[in-house]
Amino acid sequence: MVEQERRHAPRYSFIASAELVEEKSTVSISARVSELSPQGCYLDMVNPFPVRTILLIKISSATDSFQAKGKVLYVHPGIGAGVIFVDVSPQSQTVLKRWLARAEDEQQTLIG
Repeated sequence: MVEQERRHAPRYSFIASAELVEEKSTVSISARVSELSPQGCYLDMVNPFPVRTILLIKISSATDSFQAKGKVLYVHPGIGAGVIFVDVSPQSQTVLKRWLARAEDEQQTLIG
């Protein structure tokens, strides 16, 4: 049986560092973003937070930074977690759109 694609938007390969802070306990860990979409990201980390954990996500690239509240949707123990963005400021939304446009251009260059 083939698993049906549940994503509403494409994901793009995107490498950046991330700092995650659990909202309730203020526990902070570092992770690496490996995929990015308009709705969320995939974070590479050895010890992901549990599903439904609310996080403050800070993503930094060489030129920009992005901050949003997020929620852990799924976990791959020892590998990483998928996070959906819940609350994104207009300034961070602008950064996200710029990153996604750049990632889409890079993907098209590789394909085309």
